[in-house]
Order: sequence, then structure tokens, then C-alpha cells
Amino acid sequence: MPARILIIDGDISLSTVLSDYLISRGYKAHVVHTGRAGLECLTENAWDLILMELQGLGTNGYELLKDIRHRLPQIPLIILTTRSEREDQMRAFQLGCDDYQTKPFTMDILICRIEAILRRVRAFEENKQKVFDLNGKTFDAVHQTFDGKHMSSRESDLMLMLCRHEGEVVDKHRILVALWKEDNAFTARSLGVYINHLRQFLKATEYEIIAVRYKGYKLVCNEQGEK
Repeated sequence: MPARILIIDGDISLSTVLSDYLISRGYKAHVVHTGRAGLECLTENAWDLILMELQGLGTNGYELLKDIRHRLPQIPLIILTTRSEREDQMRAFQLGCDDYQTKPFTMDILICRIEAILRRVRAFEENKQKVFDLNGKTFDAVHQTFDGKHMSSRESDLMLMLCRHEGEVVDKHRILVALWKEDNAFTARSLGVYINHLRQFLKATEYEIIAVRYKGYKLVCNEQGEK
């Protein structure tokens, strides 16, 4: 699936050229020109990487960076900016950016930076835990089994997303984009069916999947007092 990149930049001309270039290289890109619009996109879409300017966004760029990092701590973020002072770069890294590129820059070099970061993220995801103990019942995403019972690929992939974020709400849109490749009424109904399948697997455990209205789903253990 092509990586989805959000561009937050008040420079309409440059951001449009950058978006077109990324699309030509096989990425999916979306541009917004204000900090407020950028924050709104965080709740509406699932992103693999964010490119953002620090200036011209109608808000303090550093505060925006801090807010994004608080909401999405795992999403790679590259600063693209005219601010080249050492202090600016240090502050941005301290607030959580993954890379810092001053303008003007070469598109090919930027692509290399993006691909290097995405490779590291994908390698990390591949090496993350894939076997979980749920109150004595073993979910094995490698062999796609739950307590020795076979699961479909989609059941296993969905359970893996929930297990890796136990106790946290997993955004419904992110699930649909990751597993169904699109978010629409049909895939949303299909997701509901698979959630019910997983609930059947979990009946013999202390775990349950909670639907969080307008947001997504959360795997919780009843021993934590979450009913």
C-alpha cells in the first residue's frame, strides 16, 4: 500500500509542487495550509509520515509540533522550513521531529530521507511482538492461531492491531485503511463482523473488545475494571 503523507505548509506554491512530486513517485499526499487544518486531519485520516513547516501556519509551529507529537507519538515527522538556526533545529528535535530539512532543498534528497525513515518504521513493525498471552490463551499472529484454533488472515491481523495497542483506542479509520485499504460503509460493516468473530475467540478469557463511539475499538482486560 502506498505510504500516505500529510503536508502541513502555508507555502501554497511549494507544497503543491511537493505534493505532485510525491504522487508521481507513488506516494499518496494531502496538503493543508494551516495548523488548524493539520490538526483536523489527524483525526480524520491514517498517515504514515508528516511533513510540516514551522512558519506561516496561522499558529506557533513549535506548539503545533508539540501537539502533533502528543496525539501521534509514533508517526514519523520531518520538518521542512526556512529556519536554519542551530537553536531552531535543536528545539524541533527536542519536541520530537525525526528529521529537519531546511529550504530550499532537492526533491530527490527529500525522497531519500522519507524512504530511509519509512524503512526503519517498517522494520520496527515487522520485529514487534507477534505472540500474546491473553489469560492463558495464546494468540499467535505468526501461525494465525488463538488457543490452537485457526484464524483467518484478517481475523489475525485485526487481533494483532488490538493486542499491540491493548488498553488504547485503535482508530476505526486506521484499521480500515490498513486491512481493507479503504474506508466506506461496506468495509465498516465488514469490520463489525470481524470484531464479533474476535469476541467469540475471547469468550474464554478475561478480555473483551469495546466499541468506542465515533472513534474505534479497544481491547481491555476486565481485571483492569474496564466494563
